[in-house]
Amino acid sequence: MNDPMIEVRGLRKAYGRHEVLRGVDLDVRRGEIFALLGPNGAGKTTTVNILTTLVRPDGGTATVAGIDVVRHPGAVRRRIALTGQYASVDEFQTGEENLVMMADLAHLPHRSVRRRAHELLDRFGLTDAAGRRVATYSGGMRRRLDLAISLVSDPEVLVLDEPTTGLDPVSRTQLWDVVRSLATDGTTILLTTQYLEEADQLADTIAVLADGRIAARGTASELKALVADDKVRVVFDDATSLAAARGGALAGVDGLAEAEADDKQLTLTLPSSAPVHTIREVLARAEHGGLEIAGVSVVRPTLDDVFLALTQRPAPQATPNRTPQETRR
Repeated sequence: MNDPMIEVRGLRKAYGRHEVLRGVDLDVRRGEIFALLGPNGAGKTTTVNILTTLVRPDGGTATVAGIDVVRHPGAVRRRIALTGQYASVDEFQTGEENLVMMADLAHLPHRSVRRRAHELLDRFGLTDAAGRRVATYSGGMRRRLDLAISLVSDPEVLVLDEPTTGLDPVSRTQLWDVVRSLATDGTTILLTTQYLEEADQLADTIAVLADGRIAARGTASELKALVADDKVRVVFDDATSLAAARGGALAGVDGLAEAEADDKQLTLTLPSSAPVHTIREVLARAEHGGLEIAGVSVVRPTLDDVFLALTQRPAPQATPNRTPQETRR
């Protein structure tokens, strides 16, 4: 990869006898959205903390914009911004006052402070709430304000550590739109998340972190193709066709994987590396066996399948209404 914005080689970190990172390699291109997936305890937040200079690694190297995070942490911090799981905003100030305060702390020229605050309020859809105390904001508004604060100094790299934890589906979708627009404008984004839909929707590249190592990386489509075949789902109107379908007409069509039956329908799911061929064979065998088919569909692998195959754990379920105490790792 030419000129990566983030480059990590052999990264290691242990806390006592517990080795959290055991040789992590990462490359993040300029302007891409890179998602780091993994179960709790996989090392996602430790990786983020090292890249943002909050934690020193025990081994390996990490650079941001070509700058070593250990040797020159101050220079790295000037190029990077971090937004964590919960909004870090002052509830007793207004939205505008929060942004002005952070612009002053970032040493923006005095004449530019309010202009930058107003630009960000407009960009994040908060202009109408600019004069309201943040204590009156919804959870989604607070997260958008927190993200706006992270961009006060126009960083080259934005690190989002599980940014939609606790948000309802509407607020989550709104935040996704903001993230996409930032990437379109050239900001490099490193996203850690447990929500597989989030990675599927946003990321150009996805890496799965398991047991302190990168288990796989690629686009969502590449990862899905890596761990599972497509499946052909065949629905019969008459559940009494089960014995006939299993015992004769469809036996041997790539092997029967699953069967579900109720009083009205029978559904068979068959793994297939060539779904078009499988569908043709299923239709031919059903016709020959006198079976009536109500429907046929192709089911593509999901990132849930990838997560389970690579981590041996089911994917976490999105529960937007959890409290910070319930979601704390």
